[in-house]
Amino acid sequence: MMSFLHNTFFYYTFKILHLLFVISWFAGLFYLPRIFVNHAMTEDAATRERLTLMASKLHRFVTPIGVLAIVFGLALWITFSPMYVGGWLHAKTALVAGLAVYHIWCGRLLRDFAAGRNRHSHVWYRVFNEIPVLVLLVVLVLVVAKPF
Repeated sequence: MMSFLHNTFFYYTFKILHLLFVISWFAGLFYLPRIFVNHAMTEDAATRERLTLMASKLHRFVTPIGVLAIVFGLALWITFSPMYVGGWLHAKTALVAGLAVYHIWCGRLLRDFAAGRNRHSHVWYRVFNEIPVLVLLVVLVLVVAKPF
């Protein structure tokens, strides 16, 4: 009985922390490219500097949050592996790896903005901003429906 309670406690603790960090990471991934849209549209140097500072602080804030989302997801998978089997998990893992690359890409774009080397239009950033939305939708379908 104690082992069951112990496992249940850790399972729900890891799951709650995983979901908390995933939601927080996505909030950052949704907002950071929106700052890039505004940055790409502005001609004012003071506004560009302020937007660069905002984006930099947000990126620094959500980076450890993204790491913690991944760490607690891995902890769930490793600790409770019999509950997490199937092709859906491999697909989800690939999408999360893609999100990590997207996050790193955002950091590179931020460095380009800070150096005055932006190469994209505000329209490009509007499309770029939709990538995490689509990934989230697919991940939710995979986790809830477990189609394969």
